[in-house]
Amino acid sequence: MKAVGFKTSLPINEADSFIDFETDTPRPTGHEILVQVKAISVNPVDYKIRQNSAKEKLLDTPKIIGWDAAGIVEEVGNAVTLFKPGDEVYYAGDITKSGANAQFQLVDERIVGKKPATLTFSEAAAMPLTTLTAWEILFDRMRINEKDKGKTVLIIGGAGGVGSIAIQIAKKVAGLTVLATASRPESAEWCRQQGADYVVHHRDLVNEVRAAGFQQVDFILDFVDVNQYWDAFAELIHPQGAIGSISDPTQPVNLRQLKSKSVSFHWELMFTRSMFQTEDIEAQHHILNKAAELFDNGTLNATLTAALNGLSAENLKTAHRQLESGSTIGKLVIEY
Repeated sequence: MKAVGFKTSLPINEADSFIDFETDTPRPTGHEILVQVKAISVNPVDYKIRQNSAKEKLLDTPKIIGWDAAGIVEEVGNAVTLFKPGDEVYYAGDITKSGANAQFQLVDERIVGKKPATLTFSEAAAMPLTTLTAWEILFDRMRINEKDKGKTVLIIGGAGGVGSIAIQIAKKVAGLTVLATASRPESAEWCRQQGADYVVHHRDLVNEVRAAGFQQVDFILDFVDVNQYWDAFAELIHPQGAIGSISDPTQPVNLRQLKSKSVSFHWELMFTRSMFQTEDIEAQHHILNKAAELFDNGTLNATLTAALNGLSAENLKTAHRQLESGSTIGKLVIEY
């Protein structure tokens, strides 16, 4: 099968930052399904893995990354009960396994959902990783529920991939009042289109939130940089509120700043369930199926904003270059 990978971690403008190659098509066993990949999307985790996973030595076999895909089930393992050949699926996969930047991919059925019927493969491929991340941080980590309807949430990085769908889920599923950060007119407008009630500039966060009419907020979701905004979070969070983050801090986070307010802090990594084969690993199957219903009934909308055609090293380079620029709005997809 055709695949795109890398043997060493290089800047994206280097010729061999991605390479095209051929490899054997894998065969599924156990809970694995073999998916014919129809479209993938790119996320910050992709370029972080590319930049850091092969720094020390040249790999013997190219590493295939990519953790957002939609496709058709080709073959199933002997323990599979949730899918059959011909089923259309979408999923984010397992960071410890080979990724989706290939014609075929093995993935555990328990972290795969039925593709939303109303979305194209490209639209569907844009959604699994970000939807799972936003859903888990809101409902599994911070345990937001019915009693929280009407409360306020501040979303840092509202126009990004996770922020875009988090705005929708927080507003339309959780029933929260949503404040989102954006710095450009086009990203601010995008946040409003996703359902943000208020858009604030991230550079003067405390004063911006208060100018919008809120002295404090009940929840904060950090999708950018917990170190950069930590002091502002500690000031803005309501007593007994909750802060959640997916970012990778370069410095320790001073949790003592939250003590007087009895504020809780929550990490979210979408890959935790698959990485550790947790007892509730199948929860991601159910989340993706629930999200598919919400896409199909119009509650949620796909956040695809740009697409490239064809699985190739050049298209992966273009996609990663765009993502690394930090100016991407919504999601970028490569169609096979």
